[in-house]
Amino acid sequence: MTIPTKSDLRRTLRAVRKAHVQALPQNIRGLLFHRPPAPLLARIGDEAVIGLYHAGPFEAPAGGYARFFHDAGHRLALPRFAAMGAPMTFAQHTDPYAESDLEVGPYGMLQPGADAERLIPDVLFVPLVGFTADLDRLGQGGGHYDRWVAEHPLRLAVGLAWDAQACDTLPTEPHDKALDAVVTTTRIYGKL
Repeated sequence: MTIPTKSDLRRTLRAVRKAHVQALPQNIRGLLFHRPPAPLLARIGDEAVIGLYHAGPFEAPAGGYARFFHDAGHRLALPRFAAMGAPMTFAQHTDPYAESDLEVGPYGMLQPGADAERLIPDVLFVPLVGFTADLDRLGQGGGHYDRWVAEHPLRLAVGLAWDAQACDTLPTEPHDKALDAVVTTTRIYGKL
């Protein structure tokens, strides 16, 4: 039996994720991931800086959470890259409704502008390609989030995912960092 590589798994899981999202009626998609679940909110302090991501096609959307936390008075931070290959930092995101403070970064993703204040999130919502009930995560392959979590070990790292992204097992390496929790549209994995 051939064990799939991480690249093979990413390709397969992206296809599964895409099919899952495309099967959801548009009016249902618009209702999902708008408010974090109560057990998660209980772990987040009133002054916490919330790190999020600007979702790519078919990723679990983080925009609803951004608007929720913004309206609750939290400061928001999104990943920012100064250049290709530069370390991932986080910078303040001030407009989660119109996103007027964002620009296209070197990886083609929207990110805060160069003059945005740098922040260190207390809570980090993490995108993923796949995850396990043991909170292992398969990301895009760049290692950006693994490095950030390793450098900030006392921060709460929470994956956002569709249920279809759950895997029985995933290959892990020493540099892969497990999450504290994963939130899907139907359940919470981990202990909050």
